Amino acid sequence: MLGLGIKRKLKIFVKVNWIKTLYFNFKMFPFNIAKKLPVFFYGSVKFSNLSGEVIIDAPVRLGMFGFGQQFEVFTRSKKTSEINLSGILKIKGNVHIGKDCFLYIAKEAYCEFGHMTCLGYNVKILCTDKIILGKWARVAYESQISDSNFHDTYNTLTKERYSKSGSIVIGNYNWVANRSTIMKSTVTPDYCIIASNSLLSKDYSKLGNYILIGGVPAKLIKEHVSRDWEGEKATLEKNLIIRI
Repeated sequence: MLGLGIKRKLKIFVKVNWIKTLYFNFKMFPFNIAKKLPVFFYGSVKFSNLSGEVIIDAPVRLGMFGFGQQFEVFTRSKKTSEINLSGILKIKGNVHIGKDCFLYIAKEAYCEFGHMTCLGYNVKILCTDKIILGKWARVAYESQISDSNFHDTYNTLTKERYSKSGSIVIGNYNWVANRSTIMKSTVTPDYCIIASNSLLSKDYSKLGNYILIGGVPAKLIKEHVSRDWEGEKATLEKNLIIRI
């Protein structure tokens, strides 16, 4: 951790849950990767299932995946963080997950986090099929992403059965505002802003990049709009990435 100042080193050392950090890394990775401690856990977290697989598709670095990090205005934890991992989780760079998040990846399901993916406070990911979050996809507090309805439904006239699951793809440089719900079969384009309290359940990629969508159900609100990613990158990387 030579790239960090002394005070920040001490702050990180104190806040890391070293028991869960060591257990997870040496259980989920071969020794040559585990010894680098790519995954850090902060605070309380429950491992309800770790029978799945974690793949790092990026240079392996110390603490590149932080679970339970403090980076928002919320400073208190309800101690409800939980991981249920039976399927595959692929990490494609630095990933930042806030307090009290829930990550569920079912058996044979696939979940992918791009570089600088971020989940805010109390975000829930429920993956039974496939969920992909692109690079710099940032999901604000109390949002949820679920690729399944979890219950079978059918047409009462034709008896046609409807699929209860459908893959989700969140594009690069997406900003999902607080308390949004993203359901099965959702696809968003790159450089997309999703307004607070929105409900998404279809393919929005044909609307093009640099858009604002929102509502219940979500629809196009504004074109030619973008979060100032370039203006924020330096600050986010400085505050969120642990450098060796």
